[in-house]
Amino acid sequence: MSVKNNIIEEQKNLANNNSQNKINTKNITDSSSDANTDVNTNANVKVNSNTSAITNVDDNASNNTVVDAKTSTDADANTNVDTNTSAGANNDIKTKTDNKNGNKQKNNTPSVTTTKELASSESNENNKKFKPYSENTKNSKLEIFWLSIIVLLIIVLLVFIIFTIVNVNNTNIINGVSIKGIDVSNLSKEEAFAKIQSYVNENIPSEIKLKHNDYETSISTQSLSLVFDIQSAVNKAYSIGRSGNIFDNNFEIIKTKFSPTNIDLNFSLDDEALNTTLADISTKLPDTVIQSSYYIENNKLIITKGKEGNVVNVEEMAESIKAEIGNFNIKDNQLDIITQVENPSPINIEQIHTEIYKEPKNAYYTQNPFTVYPSENGIDFAVTLEEAKTMLQEEKEEYTIPLKTLYPSVTTNMIGNEAFPDLLSEFSTYYSASDKDRTTNLILAANKINGTVVMPGETFSYNTVVGERTIAAGYKEAPIYVNGQVVDGLGGGICQITSTLYNAVLYANLEVVERSNHQFVPSYVKASRDATVVYGSIDFKFKNNRNYPIKIVCSVSGGVAKFQIYGLKTSNDYEVEITSKVTGQNANYTYSEAYKTLKQNGKVVSTTLLSRDTYKRH
Repeated sequence: MSVKNNIIEEQKNLANNNSQNKINTKNITDSSSDANTDVNTNANVKVNSNTSAITNVDDNASNNTVVDAKTSTDADANTNVDTNTSAGANNDIKTKTDNKNGNKQKNNTPSVTTTKELASSESNENNKKFKPYSENTKNSKLEIFWLSIIVLLIIVLLVFIIFTIVNVNNTNIINGVSIKGIDVSNLSKEEAFAKIQSYVNENIPSEIKLKHNDYETSISTQSLSLVFDIQSAVNKAYSIGRSGNIFDNNFEIIKTKFSPTNIDLNFSLDDEALNTTLADISTKLPDTVIQSSYYIENNKLIITKGKEGNVVNVEEMAESIKAEIGNFNIKDNQLDIITQVENPSPINIEQIHTEIYKEPKNAYYTQNPFTVYPSENGIDFAVTLEEAKTMLQEEKEEYTIPLKTLYPSVTTNMIGNEAFPDLLSEFSTYYSASDKDRTTNLILAANKINGTVVMPGETFSYNTVVGERTIAAGYKEAPIYVNGQVVDGLGGGICQITSTLYNAVLYANLEVVERSNHQFVPSYVKASRDATVVYGSIDFKFKNNRNYPIKIVCSVSGGVAKFQIYGLKTSNDYEVEITSKVTGQNANYTYSEAYKTLKQNGKVVSTTLLSRDTYKRH
């Protein structure tokens, strides 16, 4: 009975562990007995037997048989065993008994399906349906998951460290960086600078070409002081991937590799020079606006009316040029000049009067320091301002307004000799006093020059001071040279005044600016010591190259034309010697030269050639 009790106890345990699984048992009627036993447990195991017994056990004491009831009671599965018997027969559960002597006892009643096969089949089916989850299996999977995470993190960390070390040791610009579209990836700073500099030199010409219709001009890039800041661009390119912490740097390196960075190339130029150049170009356009203007001629103010035209839009054109430079689009490219139509400014007679009006200034001098302040003539309208405005109301292209000279009460010529204490030089020539007309011309010319003060740096012009030789000015007919012939001409003889002044200028060591010799060697000076003038074409000019003003004093009297130049001597003044000589002569021409020798303390400092001249022979 111990086997029976064990089986019943095991079934109860299975019923308690699997209370949610219930299998309805099928009642099987035993035809031969009223002992129908329905064992219905929560373990869903039904065992049908004959005569109120669950298992037939043939106790044979002598055989010591142990019944091993194969009930397919697997520890983890519920088993439902059904045994079917024919009508009127006992339904037995086939039991397998093995006695200690190895005897096997079989159930005498055959069944359609053996208990072993049915139990095995139902056990496999139940195993598929209710296989429970093992706690050990769950822990193993968690361990595998966290181990994988750790391995992955280690791999990422190793890759990060290696990537960081490589980048830290990289001394070149990182990959994916360009300057103005020029790839500088993996270049050193020096290589990148050289590459960009070469590009700039190749694409920035020496001149920026401009055009306006058929008019063409250019602007020198050197005059604009055009400079590209290549170093800053290279430094910025090099700093990419290096300016932050290691995480920011690595992120920037990776980002730049897949999304390249282009750095702009800045430049600078002289904006004032550019604007000035464009303004100058504006005045030279063929169809430029013509502004109203004025000039003074022979004590008359001439005003010309302006005309509409085109001018350079300096602001827009300057921006356009800078944009084209920044885009490297000026090589072999002629830029159109941006212009705009402009009307001339209206004539502002009040402004013109303010600009030309000048108060006369009296001459004066100071002793310590010694300075002469020359007189200056003034100028003003010869009509009232209202009368001038009325004249401009006429529709004309040109207007003329009369002017008047305002004279100072003390002229430079009136300053006493104390302002010009030292005689710097003098020179005289001789004339025939019996020739009255010629003598008159000499006196008129000399009187125009007498007392003239020439300030330091100022240039004296003979024709300007003496003026045109006209009958109205009192000049007479006297012998002159015309086309190699001696004929009477108005103002004849005044070249003797010019030649006398020329020699006085040489001895004062003043700078000769313009001088021409006669056609023939004159009678009053030697060859190469003369100076001729023709009003409107040939002039005699010299410059006061001294530090103080000079005064010219001259006279014509008793057959002598005399010039003296006064000023202030200094310790640096030289003794001057003038020499001339004839260097050649033939039937038609005479050739000569003149020299100036400078001495100081009796020693020759220099000897210079003044002129080489050719004269016709009489």
